[in-house]
Parts: sequence; structure tokens; C-alpha cells
Amino acid sequence: MRRDKHLEYYANFFDTLEINSSYYRIPSARSFADMVRRTDDSFSFTVKLHQSMTHERSGDLQPFRDFSEALRPLEDNSRLLGLLAQFPFSFKYSDDNFSYLCWARLKFERTPLFAEFRHDSWLRDDIFARLREQNIGWCSVDEPQLAGLMPPVAESTAGAAYIRFHGRNDIDWHKPRPGSDRYNYDYSERELREWLPKIGRLASAGDPVLLFFNNCHFGHAPKSAKIMKKLLGIPEARDARPGELTLD
Repeated sequence: MRRDKHLEYYANFFDTLEINSSYYRIPSARSFADMVRRTDDSFSFTVKLHQSMTHERSGDLQPFRDFSEALRPLEDNSRLLGLLAQFPFSFKYSDDNFSYLCWARLKFERTPLFAEFRHDSWLRDDIFARLREQNIGWCSVDEPQLAGLMPPVAESTAGAAYIRFHGRNDIDWHKPRPGSDRYNYDYSERELREWLPKIGRLASAGDPVLLFFNNCHFGHAPKSAKIMKKLLGIPEARDARPGELTLD
């Protein structure tokens, strides 16, 4: 299949797409406008913040300005569900780091912002309360249970719930073997079923629950996402979507 047909094909099966390439290079407004043109009005996007905002954190305002300008086609067409700020393992909880997060949040006041923390020092009830005060969403994760990594805690702090499935490849997480990848993991149906009570609890609040699979090595992500759709009672094709969420 030609690369310029991938998005249209993907949109036959899934409702939303998490843009990850924006972490490596700030996209142009033209590229987002093209994505809008190639999908229908019910298809939506989330966009990962550029590494300058989450990993480098120099305080330079220009990347924020450029990123905001690029997002306008998605915002103007009501296709942007939110932004993802994925911070590195080294970004441990501190007053200074929380202040930076609040500062960054103010740069995107028009759009929901979800924070993904890799270090478990952020897993505190008072942090959940402070995130709610600042209208910053908590990104729940499923990832290897290694020392210091975030456990699979499902929480929502700003409207929609956001969950990312990274896989459970503990062997390659810190130092991948040749030919492998930290996201090389094929979820079993049993493993995905573990999340059904958590998803049901989050959905009972009445807000959207956004599920994204980042176990992208060898194409495992769409396979896992299709299994999850089946478990949630969501038809495989988008032209026959149910009116409400049902748990299998």
C-alpha cells in the first residue's frame, strides 16, 4: 500500500490517532491540514509534544509558539482531542518540575494537556489533586514493572482519561538487544482483560476514555488495539459503531 493511503486505511478501523512524530520534529500546519482533509469529521487526533518541551526544557518559548501555530488546522476543525507531554524517567517529582509542568500547561490553554510520567515518584494522591487544580490530565500507562517505573494505575484528573499501552518487555526496556526494541511486545487477550474493570470505572464518569497502543514493534499495536475493541464490544469497522460502551 502506498504511504499516502495509510491514514485513510487506518481510519476504517480506528476513531483516533496519536501523532508521535511530532516529538522528533515540529510538524507544519500544512501537514495537519492534510490529515484533516484525508479523514472524516468524526476522526480525531492527539499530538505528542516536541522533545524540546519535555526532555530539554530550556524554557525557550519559540518551540511552543511554532507548535501552537502548527496545531491550528486541527483546532479550527475540532479534531484535536488533546496534547501529550511524555516526560523522561529522569523527570522525577520535585516542586521545580511541577512548576515547569504548570508553566508549560499555560502555553496551551486552548487544548487539553495530558502528562505521562515515567518515574513513580509522581504517583501520589496529592499530585492527583494538584493536577486537577491545574486542569492537567494524568496519563495512565501499562509498561514493564521495573524498579522506579510507573505501575498500571488508572486515573483521570482533567475530563477525558488517557491510557497508553507500551507493552511489558522488561528485558529490552533499558537496553534493547540488537534487532529488538523496548516496545517489542505482543499483548495476550488475558493481559488486556486486566484493564477492563479499570476502563469501565473511568468510563462510568461519563468522560471519554482514550486508549493508545505504543507496542509498535513488528506491528503489534494495531493487533492489540483490535483485540481491545473486541473486548469492549466495539465493532471492528467504524461504520457500525455502537452508541455506548459495553464490556465483554
